[in-house]
Amino acid sequence: MAKAPPADKRRQILDAAVAVFARQGFHATRVSDIADEAGVAYGLVYHYFRSKDDVLNELFVERWSLLLAAIEEADRAGGPHRERLAAVATFIVDSYRYDPELMKVIIVEVTRAANSFGQTHLVEIRRAYESIAKIVADGQESGAFRNDVAPLFASMTFYGAVEQLLSGWIFNVIPTSDAGYDEAKDLLVTTICDGLEPR
Repeated sequence: MAKAPPADKRRQILDAAVAVFARQGFHATRVSDIADEAGVAYGLVYHYFRSKDDVLNELFVERWSLLLAAIEEADRAGGPHRERLAAVATFIVDSYRYDPELMKVIIVEVTRAANSFGQTHLVEIRRAYESIAKIVADGQESGAFRNDVAPLFASMTFYGAVEQLLSGWIFNVIPTSDAGYDEAKDLLVTTICDGLEPR
């Protein structure tokens, strides 16, 4: 049987880490748990990653860069500002819909971990808030949104609502279903954007 190429081994380790982090939590996971899940030798994990922290960093940076690209693409696409925010909400909710374990790891172990990984990645996290705030500010400039709400405040409210929805699904507070994901997206955008409409 042919050996898997190095890129595949690296991916195999990352995918295994997602499963283990989601199941056990980051802090309860050992590098040997990741190796066992991946079906690789313990030392191979260290060949690609310095530590389990390095593995989590890689998982976060990969997913967060996709989010940043999706926000920028939604803004570049133009059209009504409500639709731009809907595109961002759709990307985030669909990320959870199609990869719930990874999103659980990102939310629980990074963006909500204010004293550890959240601090490490504040620049990237702020960039997402600022990119959403830009959509709001452009909407204010065009007259689509009211001017008496700070764009960054609106952005953090929008992202915070999305993250809270994801947390509801992660912790089984809100039932999951395709219809539920779509309804949540629509209600989120309606609630935030109606609140931003000029009085």
